[in-house]
Amino acid sequence: MTLLTPQEQFLRAPRRWPFKLAAALIFAAVMVWSSSATQFTGAGLGGAQIARNILMGILQPNTDLLFNFTRQSVLYLLLETMAIAYLGTTVGAIIAIPLAFISATNIAPKPIVLLGRLITIAIRTVPVMIYGLMFIRVTGPGPFAGLLTMSLASVGMVSKMFTEYIEDLDKGIMEALDAIGCTPFQKIRYGILPQLIPDFLSTVVYRYDMNLRDATVLGLVGAGGIGPPLVFAMSSFRWSDAGAILIGLIVLILIVELISGRVRRKLTRGV
Repeated sequence: MTLLTPQEQFLRAPRRWPFKLAAALIFAAVMVWSSSATQFTGAGLGGAQIARNILMGILQPNTDLLFNFTRQSVLYLLLETMAIAYLGTTVGAIIAIPLAFISATNIAPKPIVLLGRLITIAIRTVPVMIYGLMFIRVTGPGPFAGLLTMSLASVGMVSKMFTEYIEDLDKGIMEALDAIGCTPFQKIRYGILPQLIPDFLSTVVYRYDMNLRDATVLGLVGAGGIGPPLVFAMSSFRWSDAGAILIGLIVLILIVELISGRVRRKLTRGV
């Protein structure tokens, strides 16, 4: 077999520039079409002044609101937000486990898999804010509505991730356990759970990180936590109160991000 020189290999290589040019033109056309639906009206002087007020509120926060220990303080509201996100993530993960198993093609028959995936897709289709509005109508405004919202919103994403982990199980381990005569319970205990638990816990930690942010956004609809006081402070132009709440929220998110990142690396990589 004759070896080709790099120059000959380059000359004989298939020309892909027409495909790349077509892809670039399609991308440009989609960008132009998307931009046509966006109209920039300008922030104006009022918007610039509001942005300046928010910045001044962060630089000069209400320290009385930030460092007291009443039920209206930032510390208490942050703890309530963490509790809503934690309970919502836990309940959602528990519901997602059986849903993930019936949605896995290597565990359940095809009709059951189709049903499980339809349920998962239906849950994931509805935005978090819509769930919040629905549950507030049912239970009234407050932390319980936020808990129900976080739980249901978590099921869609967590069950999808769990299903992928279940479908990636090492079949060799299962076949080896079956060959030595293990019972179904033993196969689950020694073959399935050791493979799934690290990935499951990593996903739950990541979802908690997301729910902590979503719990704040749910304040727009009055679903408890630190969101409603933040909205009320900004609506009444109490910028120092809004700045104190934002500072507390930023610190909380940074701490949770550092801790959750370390936990996920420990679970997935062992370091």
